[in-house]
Amino acid sequence: MNRYPRDMHGYGPTPPHANWPGGAHVAVQFVLNYEEGGENNILHGDGASEAFLVDVLGAQPWPGQRHANVESMYEYGARAGFWRLHRLFTQAGLPVTVYGVATALMRAPAQVAAMQEAGWEIASHGLKWVQHKDMPAAEESAQIAEAVHLHAIATGARPRGWYTGRSSLNTVDLVADHGGFAYISDTYDDDLPYWRLIGGRPQLIIPYSLSTNDMRFVTAPGFDNGEEYFTFLKDSFDCLYAEGQAGAPKMMSIGLHCRLVGQPGRYLGLKKFIDYIGSFDRVWVPTRLAIAEHWASEHPYVAPEVIPSQLGLEDFVARYGSIFEHSPWIAERAWEAEMGPAHDNAIGLHFALRSQFRMASDAERLAVLRAHPDLAGKLAAARRLTVESTAEQASAGLDALTDEERNKFTALNNAYVEKFGFPFIIAVRDHTKASILDNFERRLANSAQEEFATACAQVERIALLRLKAILP
Repeated sequence: MNRYPRDMHGYGPTPPHANWPGGAHVAVQFVLNYEEGGENNILHGDGASEAFLVDVLGAQPWPGQRHANVESMYEYGARAGFWRLHRLFTQAGLPVTVYGVATALMRAPAQVAAMQEAGWEIASHGLKWVQHKDMPAAEESAQIAEAVHLHAIATGARPRGWYTGRSSLNTVDLVADHGGFAYISDTYDDDLPYWRLIGGRPQLIIPYSLSTNDMRFVTAPGFDNGEEYFTFLKDSFDCLYAEGQAGAPKMMSIGLHCRLVGQPGRYLGLKKFIDYIGSFDRVWVPTRLAIAEHWASEHPYVAPEVIPSQLGLEDFVARYGSIFEHSPWIAERAWEAEMGPAHDNAIGLHFALRSQFRMASDAERLAVLRAHPDLAGKLAAARRLTVESTAEQASAGLDALTDEERNKFTALNNAYVEKFGFPFIIAVRDHTKASILDNFERRLANSAQEEFATACAQVERIALLRLKAILP
């Protein structure tokens, strides 16, 4: 049993309508990452200096040493960049979500007071602005708890949102396990929020974005100047706004850093973008917490009736063993193969079952063909068809034939089986009696090889229609 944990399907081709307040075509959400004073520094008990997201291009950590230039750049963010961005957003009357590193907030009394006076949401950005990928899960869990504790001391309340950023594979699960978060944002996998079941409990995920993040001013390939930054933000907004006008509203996340876009030449690109979106109606600019509360109200978690990839073998075969007529071995092989969230819908599960059918030997596939009943044949008359076959044949009126029609089907069935060695198979839900008879007569002219391939394709089509009747 091989279960693939990554979700490569998501909402698929039909995402939910966001129903943003005021009928907004797009939700534009600004995040200010406040990391200054929480970065790697031997003053903070770390083993080396910081080297990430600074204007010392190609910077490397200095083990056991402070890096005066890097420290000074982080200090610029706290001393100058923050206040420039604070003026911009307060004068524009736009709400902001702050991703606040707990230790940085503890070193920023004036900035925290300004955030709160402006009514900004202050979410948690972890205990320290350090890399977590190699951190033991127990240590990361302890740091999450301490981050929440310090956050409450700095701001007067525990955080409702979380984003680590330099995260590990354990981060989302550990934060959800800690509990109490309206949302977690340590993913980049969608343009809309979604629910994830973690430890048996639903957790709202509000994905973030690095493509629209000002970090690209100091990473390659990136933005060389404020105009390039504005152009990229504008193009992103225009695409999402148009999709919203067409009936599929999305979310646009814009990540900012005090020491990066807080620099004058970059700042003007951001200001130009804020002025640009101000010329549009039906644009919602919320905090991430407001998005979380809206989503929980408009799109509350609904537990699926069944999650195929999480079923045990016995239950899986009981549910899906008859999808391919009298051939439960196909479901058994699918269960034993790689499956994951992408297979928990009709299209995905059909792909898993169909793949096993296609990988089977010609003899095995021939046995599947021979397991199918004749159309309107003796089994139907004796009411000995499977439940699925009975419903399918009835959908085309094959359960109510005249004597003349029944005789014609019998003759065609006999001729077909004599020539090919298996019953005539067609996805009857796609047809009428007339089109079935037309296909019957036309396919009798096929070669054995052609008809074997055609019959196998029809078996796959029948399986898909059966799954669509019972799964999303």
